Amino acid sequence: MSEDAKPTSLAQAFEKLQAHAEAKPVANLSKAERRARTVSRLAAVQALYQMEMTGAGVEVVIREFSEHRFDRDIEGELLAQADEVFFADLIRGAVGQQAEIDKAVTTRLASNWKLDRLDATARAILRAGAWELIHRPDVPLEVAIDEYVEIAKSFFEGPEPGFINGALDGIAKDARRT
Repeated sequence: MSEDAKPTSLAQAFEKLQAHAEAKPVANLSKAERRARTVSRLAAVQALYQMEMTGAGVEVVIREFSEHRFDRDIEGELLAQADEVFFADLIRGAVGQQAEIDKAVTTRLASNWKLDRLDATARAILRAGAWELIHRPDVPLEVAIDEYVEIAKSFFEGPEPGFINGALDGIAKDARRT
C-alpha cells in the first residue's frame, strides 16, 4: 500500500460517489437517505484519518464535522446533508471497538503484513467498513462493501480498492455467518 495517499477533499470525493450511490437502491431508504449515508461514510473515513493523524478525540471530531463540515459550502460546492446520527454511531463504534475491528482486518492481511504498514487512509476505510459490516446487520453487505470500495477509488488509483474489496468481503463472511 502506498504511504503517500492523502485524502482528497470531502467535496471532491463526494462528487465521485454521488452518481454511484444514486444507482444503488436500498429498499427501505429514500434517495436522500442513501445520499446522506454516503456522505456519512465518506466523512467517517476522513474523521478516522484525521483522528489518527492529529490524535483528536471522538467527540471533538464529531462536533467539528457537525458544526463545520456537514451541510456547508466546501470549496465552492454545497455538500449534501449527512446522516449525522449514522456518522456519529460509525465513528464511536469504530473507535470504541477498534481492537475487535483491527483483529478482523488483520486476519485478512497477508501473513507478512501488519495493520500499521497499511496507508492511514486504507486503515480508516477498512475500520469504518469493518465496523459497519460487523455491527450494523440492518445494512445490506453489498451496499456497505460497495460504498467503501467506491470511497477507496476516490483516494487510490492502484490496487488498494481491490484489496479493500477482498478484505471487507472476507470480514463480512466472518461476521455474518449463520
